[in-house]
Amino acid sequence: MARRTEHQGTPQRDAARHHGGPARPGGPEPLTDRFGRIHTDLRVSLTDRCNLRCTYCMPAEGLDWLPRAEVLTDEELVRLVRIAVHRLGIRTVRLTGGEPLLRRGLPGLTAALAAAGPELSLTTNGIGLARTAADLKAAGLHRVNVSLDTLRADRYAALTRRDRLADVLDGLATARAAGLTPVKVNAVPVRGVNDDELCDLVAFAAEHGYRMRFIESMPLDAQGAWERDRMITAAEILDTLGRRWDLVPAGREGNAPAEDWRIAGTDTVVGVIASVTRPFCGGCDRVRLTADGQLRTCLFATEESDLRALLRSGADDDRIEAAWRTALAGKGPGHAIGSADFVRPDRPMSAIGG
Repeated sequence: MARRTEHQGTPQRDAARHHGGPARPGGPEPLTDRFGRIHTDLRVSLTDRCNLRCTYCMPAEGLDWLPRAEVLTDEELVRLVRIAVHRLGIRTVRLTGGEPLLRRGLPGLTAALAAAGPELSLTTNGIGLARTAADLKAAGLHRVNVSLDTLRADRYAALTRRDRLADVLDGLATARAAGLTPVKVNAVPVRGVNDDELCDLVAFAAEHGYRMRFIESMPLDAQGAWERDRMITAAEILDTLGRRWDLVPAGREGNAPAEDWRIAGTDTVVGVIASVTRPFCGGCDRVRLTADGQLRTCLFATEESDLRALLRSGADDDRIEAAWRTALAGKGPGHAIGSADFVRPDRPMSAIGG
């Protein structure tokens, strides 16, 4: 289980003590970078720990997890989110990991974050979702994304090194029943591993009222073993699905990373996130906060800004806001995967947050 630094008081009471008050008259100044992109979406990693060992993410023995004292406390997380919402114009917050359901006291933390005003969603592997979905909905969570790369129990066990497919399926059903909708199912197709299940996954999602999304494999594994040749591209995904269904372009939802397609004659929508072959950096509105309080302006950033140090040194909200804006001012134009200039980030995906 994930651990957190203990502190006195509740997240709600402690956040109020740190003067994260109402929005400024007229609303906050937009969080804009030098390319004019306005950032309204914050991804918050609650822990770097995970209860799976997916072969494309980390080694079987796991990783060296963050020491307890380095992980942001509930109070610190709530304060940063309040600053982001009230001072920087952040509107949506997604809770990620590692596996965010491993965070102790998650319903209470969710309620405190929801009180700050953003629309809250959560990305999870689905293990434990069956027992937490109702509480998270009651706490203010709006929806969930669940990672599921295969529908075959033996393949799931081989991919994740855990025999937990039944738990994930239960979690999906419970999340839908609790109203955490639309429930989105995320799959990463890998050549020779699960690329023969694309249509099966779409049919499964359609049958159960979920929304299927396919994500191109990215060079963010801890082992550094990513190979572009094993990545199933967006074009290949659409070609495979197009042999079975007539796909009608449905565009994007705002600046969402997924390019949506509707199966003609149905309400079924399939999303494809082509981070590598069709990068959408020009419309990026996301910024990321790691579990240890490092601000990242891009998933593939090689530099971070230490907000935790500011928090723990007694910085007021003005200084933290200024640091946030300074970091965003230096955001680059894009990730440059495939170019000679591309440098892999030091952290793997599990330590960054999705």
